[in-house]
Amino acid sequence: MGNKSLRRIAAALERMSPAPQPVPNFDSAEAFVWHVEPDRLVPVANVSRVAIDLLIGVDRSRDTLLQNTLQFARGLPANNALLWGARGMGKSSLVKAVHAEVLAQGHALKIVELQREDLPSVSRLLNLLRDRSEQFLLFCDDLSFSHDDQHYKSLKAVLDGGIEGRPDNVVFYATSNRRHLMPRDMIENERSSAINPSEAVEEKVSLSDRFGLWLGFHPCSQDEYLSMIDGYCTAYGLAVDADTLHAEAIEWQATRGGRSGRVAWQFFTDLAGRQGATLS
Repeated sequence: MGNKSLRRIAAALERMSPAPQPVPNFDSAEAFVWHVEPDRLVPVANVSRVAIDLLIGVDRSRDTLLQNTLQFARGLPANNALLWGARGMGKSSLVKAVHAEVLAQGHALKIVELQREDLPSVSRLLNLLRDRSEQFLLFCDDLSFSHDDQHYKSLKAVLDGGIEGRPDNVVFYATSNRRHLMPRDMIENERSSAINPSEAVEEKVSLSDRFGLWLGFHPCSQDEYLSMIDGYCTAYGLAVDADTLHAEAIEWQATRGGRSGRVAWQFFTDLAGRQGATLS
């Protein structure tokens, strides 16, 4: 086989499995996104997030997660955290807000967002971070697994670390709408059809047990919903008659079929647009 043919084969293999790109300059940003094919960490200059003071109705979860994150940023023992519960109640917003608060308090901490679909590559990511001097918060938003999903096995590399153990400079935070990261009917179906029901789902259900912190998020009350909107108006300097504001906010949530932090922000975004206010 000639050199020309060998070069073509080498080029084809390179396209199929691109070489990982160099480790980025971690001083260039506080946040990064992990991509694969090829493996690379892409810096994020401006993180989309809200101030921690604007997150209403999650005081206990806020204080617990902040304390855990501060411990980790100081090089002290800290737990992986699972934020689970109602949609739109600020789970991912809290993670990003806590990271910002830790930075504001003068602690160096990098956040790396990892997509659920890229979990099989997490061992390679950990190898990039393992010997670094920086502290890293790995963050996976909207984490859940279906019946035939094997990605959960890759997650154990983050939570347990295998034979090498989880790097001391890495902690993992995930958000999910499901407490056990899988549909309830799937758990019940496997239990009912298994020879040994308790063992049938133990491996998957026990995955959530590997998170040292479970922080639950529940649907907000009407008072909390209105307090969120009041807080946004104060923070962004919108002066609106309280009775009118609350009446419009209640009508807005009725059309959406429920209340949540996300619905409150969507109403406020509409209100700010109508008032000619910017949110930058």
